[in-house]
Amino acid sequence: MKQIDFEHGGVLRCILQSAVPMLVAQVLNLLYNIVDRIYIARIPDIGTDAIGSVGLCFPIIIIITAFTNLYGSGGAPLFSMELGKKEEKQARKLMNLSFRMEVLTGIVLMLCGELLCNSLLTLFGASPVTLPLASSYLRIYLLGTVFSMIAGGMNPFINAQGFPMIGMLSVAAGAVMNIILDPVMIFSLKLGVQGAAVATILSQAVSACIVIWFLSSGKATSRFMRMSWKAFLASGREIRRMVSLGLPSFIMQFTNSLVSVSCNSVLSRTGGDVYVSVMTIISSVRQLMDTPILAVADGASPVISYNYGAGKPQRVIRSVRIMTVLGFSYTILAWIFIILRSDLVIGIFTSDREILKDAVPSLHIYFFAFVFQTFQYAGQTAFKALGKSRQAIFFSLLRKALIVVPLTFLLPYAFHLGTDGVFMAEPISNVIGGLACYLTMRCTIFPELRRMDERE
Repeated sequence: MKQIDFEHGGVLRCILQSAVPMLVAQVLNLLYNIVDRIYIARIPDIGTDAIGSVGLCFPIIIIITAFTNLYGSGGAPLFSMELGKKEEKQARKLMNLSFRMEVLTGIVLMLCGELLCNSLLTLFGASPVTLPLASSYLRIYLLGTVFSMIAGGMNPFINAQGFPMIGMLSVAAGAVMNIILDPVMIFSLKLGVQGAAVATILSQAVSACIVIWFLSSGKATSRFMRMSWKAFLASGREIRRMVSLGLPSFIMQFTNSLVSVSCNSVLSRTGGDVYVSVMTIISSVRQLMDTPILAVADGASPVISYNYGAGKPQRVIRSVRIMTVLGFSYTILAWIFIILRSDLVIGIFTSDREILKDAVPSLHIYFFAFVFQTFQYAGQTAFKALGKSRQAIFFSLLRKALIVVPLTFLLPYAFHLGTDGVFMAEPISNVIGGLACYLTMRCTIFPELRRMDERE
């Protein structure tokens, strides 16, 4: 498998070579949950309640993703910088530390989730109708927490070495298995939502095994190395650096969980269980539409980090600019498609006419300022890839915790906008938070890189 040359290859080519396999991988990764939702929504008699029940599990699933990113997204940029400096031993150490943290945290999250499952689901807005369905799905899903965290958290270390096709393969194998197993488990074996959860954890286990195999083999540039527990416990400084840089991604996911809880809580009061199902579908559409721009950002990240470590600031500036242009072009096209074919997009997840009637106008409101997502992701990616953890953390908190969550409560109640107010919070936050993040990045990072170039 050919390795990408982050240091000498054309910047656009490097980004695309990295981003395209990541795009395929992320689309396939979405299939873990989205295929579940498509099949779950079509379970006879209980489809609408079932998809709303799975939506109530999102906050916990997002929290697991947040911890996955804490070590994966935090360790991979540092790993890339060390590779750029030709510090192979330190790079391998960072990868090993990240792996151990993923495994240990996964075990803790699984145990806590199993113990607190029903209490958390009730807190997140589960009704007597949806609680049994949500609980039966989540308890099984949690058993695969370690597999999920290894597959998601260690994949960036494969991409950072210039092997995105291997990263894509690890995700693709699990996704294909999930697509095959879902209808078998849900309908043929009549396991319902429990069958969807079983299919998911088996598929995640396959992805995790491929990741471990590659990072342990001679095919990888940087491989796993033996590390004693004494050496692990003595690596507090490296773990703190990793966690510090991973905090923006953690906060972004954690606040997504907070937003999900807030939206479900307000919607269940203002619109009932039907609107919780509507939000579940819109969240699924959002994940799908976010995927290409996330792939571009993730594809640019190792290019930025490696060249920053190698002392090539002009390549860093060019990477940020290309990332922004690609993201902006995509979000405009995606927004136009959603406005023109909302029924088609919603129809992927449900054929229920009642939900379709309510979901289409809500989708239009939610995606009104989707193009401003480009600025948020471009700014966040640049801050994180260059190790600017404080700025990345602040703008992660700003958009979700300080704008979306308060507006989710204020607009429906204080401004009497009802369910529409819940969906309006997102576009408002995109405009304010996205522009603030990007403009700050341009005004702080670019001058620093130009000064660095002058010194060179």
